[in-house]
Amino acid sequence: MRFEHVKREEADTVLKLYRSLLGTPYCVWTTDYPSEKEVEFDLSRDALFCMRDDDGTIAGVISIDDDPNVECLTCWSETLVPSAEVSRVGVSGDYQNRGIARVLLTGVMAELKRQGYKAVHLLVAKDNVKALRSYDKLHFNNVGECELWGHMYWCYEKALVKFSGSCPARSDDAAQ
Repeated sequence: MRFEHVKREEADTVLKLYRSLLGTPYCVWTTDYPSEKEVEFDLSRDALFCMRDDDGTIAGVISIDDDPNVECLTCWSETLVPSAEVSRVGVSGDYQNRGIARVLLTGVMAELKRQGYKAVHLLVAKDNVKALRSYDKLHFNNVGECELWGHMYWCYEKALVKFSGSCPARSDDAAQ
């Protein structure tokens, strides 16, 4: 498995992965979100990453988001700036329960640290037990809660200044 940017020509593959997760346990996504709009937004900012298997198949995706609704929440640290939001973490059903979400998080945190960010934050649906386990294992801090888009979320944050992870098996040509 290797961590790298998603290629523009893989936008449909990412959207299909998102759609495949609709209706699965703990998933609060809808037929309207995430959509082509979010995929294009992420691709336009080089903010969409994936884990690929040895055959090049995308096993999971993660994005660095820039959502004003999340950024304006008052629970985020005022001292750990700049900070970035991680969003749209999804792992294909064929690859679930193998720790890929944690590897995606580790990879994107290493990327953010390389870019000079001091912290990462995210929202997680309060009943998403699998995601909560991943964030706990990575030592994220629960810094609050919020209600957005008709759902209740925990607000999780992690300082990157002490983060010593590296991008897992990142290929040099993936950073283009």
